[in-house]
Amino acid sequence: MTQTKWRESAVGFVVPVVIVALWQAGAMLGLINPQVLPSPWAVLKKWVEYALPLTAFDPAAGSRLAWMFSGELLIDTAGSMYRVVVGFVIGAGLALPLGLAMGSSRTMYNWLNPLMQVLRPIPPIAYIPLAILWFGLGNAPAVFLIAIGAFFPVLMNTIAGVRQVDSIYIRAARNLGASQSTMFLRVMLPAAVPYILSGVRIGIGTAFIVVIVSEMIAVNNGLGFRILEAREYFWSDKIVAGMISIGMLGLGIDIAMNKLNNHLLRWHRGLET
Repeated sequence: MTQTKWRESAVGFVVPVVIVALWQAGAMLGLINPQVLPSPWAVLKKWVEYALPLTAFDPAAGSRLAWMFSGELLIDTAGSMYRVVVGFVIGAGLALPLGLAMGSSRTMYNWLNPLMQVLRPIPPIAYIPLAILWFGLGNAPAVFLIAIGAFFPVLMNTIAGVRQVDSIYIRAARNLGASQSTMFLRVMLPAAVPYILSGVRIGIGTAFIVVIVSEMIAVNNGLGFRILEAREYFWSDKIVAGMISIGMLGLGIDIAMNKLNNHLLRWHRGLET
């Protein structure tokens, strides 16, 4: 089983490796303008430079550990992740109880669904002028935009999960004399967990997309800000290095969420008694 998993994981690296090899070959043969698209080797060197500390170690300035983590890449990644986590917690924290209420109560659904359907198609980017007007510059408008981006995926999936509970479970619980609260906590909520976790996974992905856009406008650090700065100076190698950093970070988050979902849903797939 372990060898099979390793083999399946290795297959996923074939296409990226081929693309990078062709990209490097095209750069070495002069088929690609290095100002427009630098070679993978140039991007790698810039990425290492981006990750390393900007200054030499000075014992008087602080500890060696703090110096090792003083590179722009680590600082920008920490800033972006902070905004993603705070914005997602706020957005999902508001969406989850509202989705449970709307999914379990027809009255709540009828009252709030029209408003949600009007607001849902509006992209978080459209709120940028209002976010800056309301919160100024800094983390606050970025967190606000991320919260909006995470809110609707979690909300809609939670509503769908609660409303899609098999009626057989509900009738069986009623026949056994379950109260309304017991039915909600022991029947409807567990049955909706797969939908809720799917919404959480989508919401985190959306939050990560929004944070990059918001950092290009409202803050002075983060991966999005650094890409915009590199664009202004035409540092194409740093632009690509920042993009790859975003992709790798997003991949790591998605893998972690997938493993968490698999762990939490083992009971749903019949892997636990």
